[in-house]
Amino acid sequence: MSQQLKSLAGRLLRPTLLPVQFALLLFQFRVGRVKAARARGDRGAISIELALAIIALVFVAGAVAVALYALKDKVVKKVEQDPNMPGAGAAT
Repeated sequence: MSQQLKSLAGRLLRPTLLPVQFALLLFQFRVGRVKAARARGDRGAISIELALAIIALVFVAGAVAVALYALKDKVVKKVEQDPNMPGAGAAT
């Protein structure tokens, strides 16, 4: 049973977290560009890249919030449909 739950959780979370993975890659790319600009000593590029990295980090946080909200909606729907679960609409 435990293996089935792990498999189900993986199948539910992977599509939900794809935007988060993309945003993390974008953030890592921006941080890499900041390091390269620092090595060159280009202060203007450093500030621009840091600003873009912060925007990417905000995007990551938003994507995580959206993913958690979507997961919550899926769980609430499943609980409402199953009469055997506590808190379900049919159980009261």
